[in-house]
Amino acid sequence: MTSAAVSPDPTLERHFKGHRDNVTSVDFSCNMKQIATGSMDSCVMIWNMKPQMRAYRFDGHKDAVTSVQFSPSGHLVASASRDKTVRLWVPSMKAESTAFRAHTATVRSVNFSGDGQNLVTASDDKTIKVWTVHRQKFLFSLNQHINWVRCAKFSPDDRLIVSSSDDKTIKLWDKNSRECIHSFYEHAGYANHVDFHPSGTCIAAASTDNSVKVWDIRSHKMLQHYQVHSGVVNSLSFHPAGNFLITASSDSTMKILDLVEGKLLYTLHGHQGPVTCVAFSRTGEHFSSGGSDEQVMVWKSNFDCAEGSDGVRLQHKTSSSLQALPASSTAHPSFNSHPSVLHSQASEQSEHFNGQDSNTKSGSRSGSHSRATRSHTNRHLSTSSSSTHQTQTQGLPQHLPQVQAESQASDGGVPPGIASTLEHIIGQLDILTQTVSILEQRLTLTEDKLKECLENQMEIGLHLQRRDEA
Repeated sequence: MTSAAVSPDPTLERHFKGHRDNVTSVDFSCNMKQIATGSMDSCVMIWNMKPQMRAYRFDGHKDAVTSVQFSPSGHLVASASRDKTVRLWVPSMKAESTAFRAHTATVRSVNFSGDGQNLVTASDDKTIKVWTVHRQKFLFSLNQHINWVRCAKFSPDDRLIVSSSDDKTIKLWDKNSRECIHSFYEHAGYANHVDFHPSGTCIAAASTDNSVKVWDIRSHKMLQHYQVHSGVVNSLSFHPAGNFLITASSDSTMKILDLVEGKLLYTLHGHQGPVTCVAFSRTGEHFSSGGSDEQVMVWKSNFDCAEGSDGVRLQHKTSSSLQALPASSTAHPSFNSHPSVLHSQASEQSEHFNGQDSNTKSGSRSGSHSRATRSHTNRHLSTSSSSTHQTQTQGLPQHLPQVQAESQASDGGVPPGIASTLEHIIGQLDILTQTVSILEQRLTLTEDKLKECLENQMEIGLHLQRRDEA
């Protein structure tokens, strides 16, 4: 059977352990040398990607850190906190920072403008505020939300601001006129996180109703509606090329969505518990995630990209023909029938970097079995094509063309249906093998923990006995 080349799956490269509570936010520096994270433990941490370099722990906030971001130049890190302040840090060992009281309630998010000159902050005081980075001078406030504002972001050209609130609206603001130019309404839940597509022509929202929606900001129409998670969607990030979107959910998974074909591409398992934040690097070659398990994971995208007139795309889609749909049409995208592939990240030798009580580990920790599952929709056999994984797509703009997959010819006289079914069966057997392996490792881990608990109990018993005798 003739098939197009398939790119490697995303793989876990490193993970960092040092926070003492939920990780709330993650961001890459422009040169990929550092990663900034914020946590409910009130700390900002700067992780150095270069081996043997220790992590920096920045203490300054008096309550949970809700959002962090590197400036476009990478010379500053902004952090927002429940202590109602925003801090600007120099990401070095000295941990120099300046703080300013930004709001009268929890500051939920902070975002640099593309030119690095301004900051936009969102708060539980129901306002969005814009500041200068130099001297942190207050410029203006946007005040039409009637509940907590979860997120606010500048558009790529810095002319617009998008915000999401617990009032179930997503508002689009003109930065110059300071007016709300449109409100998108969420009916079932509210958007935890919102961001602009790199082209600046549409926005994506991560919602508490477990869905991800993509809206066109020119026509104000919903372009795509992904119902792929079984839990609240906490965060999302666009690939810089604009063709992919990664989402993080309380169902403990991340999903990589193919925006060109309008389908789920990968489901990633790695965190134990809710995945709270996710971000692509500036080049898209890596992405990082944080979770309630206090861990920060760095993944290699492995998107085997081919540059062309339609930007970056996965090589295994080069057999597809691109066709833009008119604005009024509705389509249910077709799916490729590649077999599911499950990769379990093998535990690698850990490297420990001690820096102010923080540990940095390279590779996958023992017991954290990270895997990437390639999604496909063989309607009868696939475990990834349940009704919750439906995508509704409407009138994609030119930068998000709808794809109609061509049927692939077979050779060797084997009917395509049989060959596809055999490939699927092999893929499912591989999944079963890997799953059994993971269960065995987890059982071993549980036994070790139980043994350790019993030994500790015996030690405590002996200690108490000695104390009583004394």
